Amino acid sequence: MRRITHRWLAAGAVAAAAGLVLTACGSGFSGSSGESTGKLTSSDKPLTVMIGSSGDAETAAVKSAVSAWSSSSGTAASVVAASDLNQQLSQGFASKKPADVFYLSTDALAGYASNGSLLAYGDQLANKSDFYPSLVKSFTYGGTFYCAPKDFSTLQLIINTDMWKAAGLTDADIPTTWDQLESVAKKLTSGNRVGLGISGEYARVGSFMAQAGGNLMNDDSTKATADSDANVKALDFVKKLLDGGELKYAKDLGAGWGGEAFGKGLAAMTIEGNWITGALKSDFPGIHYTIAELPKGPAGQGTLQFTNCWGIAADSPNQAAALKLVEKLTSKEDQLAFSKAFGPMPSIKSAASAWKSANPDLVPFLSAADYAKGVPTAKGAADVVTDFNSKLESLATGDPKAILDATQKNLEALLK
Repeated sequence: MRRITHRWLAAGAVAAAAGLVLTACGSGFSGSSGESTGKLTSSDKPLTVMIGSSGDAETAAVKSAVSAWSSSSGTAASVVAASDLNQQLSQGFASKKPADVFYLSTDALAGYASNGSLLAYGDQLANKSDFYPSLVKSFTYGGTFYCAPKDFSTLQLIINTDMWKAAGLTDADIPTTWDQLESVAKKLTSGNRVGLGISGEYARVGSFMAQAGGNLMNDDSTKATADSDANVKALDFVKKLLDGGELKYAKDLGAGWGGEAFGKGLAAMTIEGNWITGALKSDFPGIHYTIAELPKGPAGQGTLQFTNCWGIAADSPNQAAALKLVEKLTSKEDQLAFSKAFGPMPSIKSAASAWKSANPDLVPFLSAADYAKGVPTAKGAADVVTDFNSKLESLATGDPKAILDATQKNLEALLK
């Protein structure tokens, strides 16, 4: 989970580019939207499932689930762990021989949906109503729900408990407001250690935008909202922390991402997703930490969420079986098994209680399902976010409003 998700922006740019390359590649469905007619193809041909795996545990878990379904359904199916998922998906669509079922990121959805490469099967899912609404929005394009969210993650506050206690702080000091966050970050900043260390990118800074009531685009990515007053408030606050020295970007601490800065003891707190737990266990097992929901901003609670879906190819000769497989892979049983095997949170509400019982220390991540905001899914948005990231690198010396105004213009250009 960590390798796929915490590098969301870099992967998104590649996926968006792949989508643009495929504008001439379509399916047998009428129109360019790839909308399903409701009639699914059916044949005795085996299914191929292509995944972008975070490691052996994820690959083994998916293979086991697909094998079990194959045995019970009588439909042959195999799993391919792609070495470069975006490239291999692109090649498959271009050759008219795509994988039947595959991992699909939010930023790749628009490109593949707009050229007719995807089957829009969301409304045909027997478990459609069980998915978190915010996740359904992330995979809705042109008003059509395309694919089943396979799992998700949110950002929360990770606190080094040893450093916390050494600074004289208690559970009562866990910040619930921006002012309190600033206060404890100052108390935790000492010598070469900063109070709060995060990756200097939208995929982390954007959590403050959500807490202020903003985001780069509206929930269905049909309107640019980067230049809102809420976003200006958020970047003003982040700039204030940067200027005060209680917040530093991971790269300025000599780390590749916030989790590394936290693990190396360069930051007493960080803002990361639930994938950090696996990273700390394998790379920094001696770190003691706790997880808390991010503090409220001017608009209340807010954070970002990241997710992938199970895409089904419009050119698949066996869409009916593919749909049944996806329903099984997104079932409560399979999603809880995946969570135990490699850490993602289930995308369905019916699995929440069992997941919380099995993961009591991680509950803040799932609690955010009710208020987390998705990242932009408009075609080309990943490139705009990459440019936004480059501007955020110099936020300490930059003008938040000017940065957001430039990003607003770039996003508006995508929607024309």
